[in-house]
Amino acid sequence: MARRRRRLKLARVPSAVLLDAGALSAGAQGDPRVRAELVLAEQVGAGVHVSSVTLAEALRGHRRDARVHALLAAVEQHPVNPHVGRAAGELLGRTGRDDTIDAIIAATAEALAMPTRLLTGDADDLRTLTTGMAAVTVVPV
Repeated sequence: MARRRRRLKLARVPSAVLLDAGALSAGAQGDPRVRAELVLAEQVGAGVHVSSVTLAEALRGHRRDARVHALLAAVEQHPVNPHVGRAAGELLGRTGRDDTIDAIIAATAEALAMPTRLLTGDADDLRTLTTGMAAVTVVPV
């Protein structure tokens, strides 16, 4: 039986990595896929980012938040400003979705205005929301 050759796609080197709450929590727990993405980001000089709305999803005020806080110390946190809020609302209207937090994450990725790998535990919804955002690549974790 002949083997099919698979062509490797050269991935665009990201300038940024954006973590949603699932990726942030997984990274804080030492998930190997998230850790590999963070190592790659460091190697290529890509900044690691989170939206401030991610903090509301990931933190609960318990001692177990310590690992999340340790990871947050190494990332740039972005507030939800009026521009991101409007863009998120427009995404919801355009896609017919209703998850405001996912829309804020997608709008934050677009607002970074650079090649961005969006690490997420909710890849299907975020792929829908980022359709048409050429600089954003959704990466399931």
